[in-house]
Amino acid sequence: MKTTDNQLVVAVSSRALFDLEEEHRIFESRGIAAYRQYQIEHRNTPLRPGVAFALVARLLKLNELFPGHNPFRVVVLSRNSPETGQRFFSSCQYYNLPIKAGAFTSGQSTFPYIEAFDASLFLSANKDNVTQAINKGHPAGLVLPVDPSQLHEDEGDGELRIAFDFDGVVIDDAAEREFQRDGIEGFERMEISLKETPHDPGPLGKLFQKLAKFQALDAQRGENDPYYKPALRVSIVTARGSACVERLITTLKALGMSAAELFLMDGLPKNRVLEVMRPHIFFDDQITHLEKTAHTIPSVLVPFGINNLSQ
Repeated sequence: MKTTDNQLVVAVSSRALFDLEEEHRIFESRGIAAYRQYQIEHRNTPLRPGVAFALVARLLKLNELFPGHNPFRVVVLSRNSPETGQRFFSSCQYYNLPIKAGAFTSGQSTFPYIEAFDASLFLSANKDNVTQAINKGHPAGLVLPVDPSQLHEDEGDGELRIAFDFDGVVIDDAAEREFQRDGIEGFERMEISLKETPHDPGPLGKLFQKLAKFQALDAQRGENDPYYKPALRVSIVTARGSACVERLITTLKALGMSAAELFLMDGLPKNRVLEVMRPHIFFDDQITHLEKTAHTIPSVLVPFGINNLSQ
């Protein structure tokens, strides 16, 4: 048994967790030597929170509810050099983020190490790294750049909210392929005929299943507490309509998820629902959906399947 069998491991790049856009501009305009020197000179200056910061901070905070279990672990997979990694860990200490494991590869690709750390999710701001990871069958997502000051302010209530699109994210893209081949009628006909057959898991299927296990563990915490409030809310926000709901529910059950919130948009824009929900992260496989959310909600592109063949 691996030590992470009962843990959910999230791997993040330094640019996903912290706002390193200014430093990245130095790297692109002045080169690696200037970038390293800048990071060394500022190693004691805390980095600003980035797109994945709220997710990571709240995820690690949930461990306090389960002493001895520590269901969540976060590791860093960074293309930075070890000396520039000093600023990363110094910033983690500043924000009380207990991140202690990871890799600094001095410019080499980091995605080959996703499996070595048994990560259920890899978040990076490097498009090529994420695309290669997805093509190799690893669970990865591209955090979309945004001014962190424009994101919704963290309410500090301790609740963690994660929102997923369904097709091409939680499940594979077989249904989406049917939709693009035979239109909405063919898509709905297939989904209804297979309503008792679960979809195959998609790139974030493992993450979704591990979140389901945590929800079950969290429910035990509230068995005898009439004021119990779940620590984790998982939502599906999908363009699907009610005609396809039975197979969707069948799939959620097969993945072990019994407490997901479901929003069937039937083609309506997703961003309005997400603005009400204010998830700490939202995953979708279509950039057109994410362009409407990324300015205020931490948004992640999962570049998987037919919708991303030309990208």
